[in-house]
Amino acid sequence: MSNKGRFLATDKIPGLLKRLGGTYRVFAPVKVSDTVILFHEFKEGAQLALNKQATLPPKEILFPQTECLLSYTYHKDPENLEKSEVQVEETLEALPTIIFGARPCDARGLMVFDAVFNDGQWRDPYYKARRKATTIVTILCTQPENTCFCTSVGGGPTNTEGSDLVLTPVTGGYFAEPATEKGGALLQDEAFALGHNKADEAREEREKVSLESELELDGIAQCLLELFSTDFWKQVSAKCISCGACTYVCPTCYCFNITDETAGVKGERIRTWDSCMFYQYTLEASGHNPRPTKVERYRNRIGHKFSYHPTNYEGMFGCTGCGRCIKACPVSLDIRQVLREVKVHG
Repeated sequence: MSNKGRFLATDKIPGLLKRLGGTYRVFAPVKVSDTVILFHEFKEGAQLALNKQATLPPKEILFPQTECLLSYTYHKDPENLEKSEVQVEETLEALPTIIFGARPCDARGLMVFDAVFNDGQWRDPYYKARRKATTIVTILCTQPENTCFCTSVGGGPTNTEGSDLVLTPVTGGYFAEPATEKGGALLQDEAFALGHNKADEAREEREKVSLESELELDGIAQCLLELFSTDFWKQVSAKCISCGACTYVCPTCYCFNITDETAGVKGERIRTWDSCMFYQYTLEASGHNPRPTKVERYRNRIGHKFSYHPTNYEGMFGCTGCGRCIKACPVSLDIRQVLREVKVHG
């Protein structure tokens, strides 16, 4: 398919990641227990898990769960102790980084982040710097899981959007094809061999992938608006326990909170993940809460992903269909069934 493609043998990957680690921070999916796979910074001897979706998406690498935005120090004026000046120090750090072994839904999730943090009227310098310094190596999904519905929300198991280098599983390893110059640069490593004899196999593997679009989402934004003030949300959210697990495993959720942590005359401004499913998220200083109940918070979560977000960002859903929220929900609330019911009742 591509005369630029190369073959990457499975047994060459640890050496590749080790060499790349000399220049980049390299993150890859690592098996941490029988049921949990997480993106960890690669260390020699790590048990890579490249044949299935990671338990959590790699969004934390670009949007950390907790990060210091700046540090500050107050200096009293010796001539007037009631006055003081504040010295602010920037803490932004964006090291060259590679995310190896993302899935198409993970790469698409970062495209949602790009629209919010990098391309709009207000840009986040922390995310923007990390994004620019990051190279995404994506493994296409030749065996989607039964919780996957990426084709229903604009993506697909072999979608290459948002990736810099794309790997298609073939016999003995992967057929690697660059999608950007950053991805192409990685092919200079000795781990990549000539891959002409693997190009046809890679094409056939991609063509064999079957994941039909199971949701009809045309017009769902308007359906959600029409259901806004009905009892529909009380019914569909009845078993939700507001644990917020769905938001933390989601590759597109980006709610956060900012606090100043001060000790003496020094302090740090800290950003941490938050969740729109939590009561405190919208609690105002006056004590008023515009979304005081679970019903209103769940309505907002679905409405944001499938109505407000596509309205604000050129039709892109705030969901990649990765299915992690379905797997993580402790009460088995399936977002696909909720969306089907929205279309029926909206």
